[in-house]
Amino acid sequence: MPSLILASGSPWRRQLLDRLAIPFSWESPDIDETPRQGEAPEPLVHRLALTKAERLAERYPSHLIIGSDQVALFDGEILGKPGDEATARANLARFSGHRVRFMTGLALLDTGRGRHRVCHETYDVVFRQLSETEITRYVEREKPLDSAGSFRIEGLGITLFEKLEGDDPNTLIGLPLIRLCKMLREAGLDPLGPDT
Repeated sequence: MPSLILASGSPWRRQLLDRLAIPFSWESPDIDETPRQGEAPEPLVHRLALTKAERLAERYPSHLIIGSDQVALFDGEILGKPGDEATARANLARFSGHRVRFMTGLALLDTGRGRHRVCHETYDVVFRQLSETEITRYVEREKPLDSAGSFRIEGLGITLFEKLEGDDPNTLIGLPLIRLCKMLREAGLDPLGPDT
């Protein structure tokens, strides 16, 4: 049974993968996440997820490597991480009363067999009407400066929403576990199998 590697430095993705109770190691790949000129969201998240996994392939030649990457989409625009509080506040003001879609790319690279699978999942959040005071308080308390969408669902971000829509809520955090379990089973690593 090949060993499992998570190509991510995200503590949130590690916490999600821990839920499957499969031993794994993790390493943060160093890649450029800048979209290419004219690159659409779906090809972007596919490319970045696979590139993250491939970046670790040489060091892990007989492993299953998970890569994942996420973008937020609003009104046809790919949103980056806000980086500063003013941008986070401006983003949340734009999103107030509207829907934001999250697209998470997922790749599983089997370096021993030279095979890979790539897919994506989407998840929508519908923001309630937010006051300027609520937005300011949220950004000051949570400081979601490195989060696509300018919020963290793992914390106070849940207070910003009217509803959430999608097949797998883990997609919003950045690792679609339902689809990942299917990919792992197809690769011969069953989370409910006798050897895990």
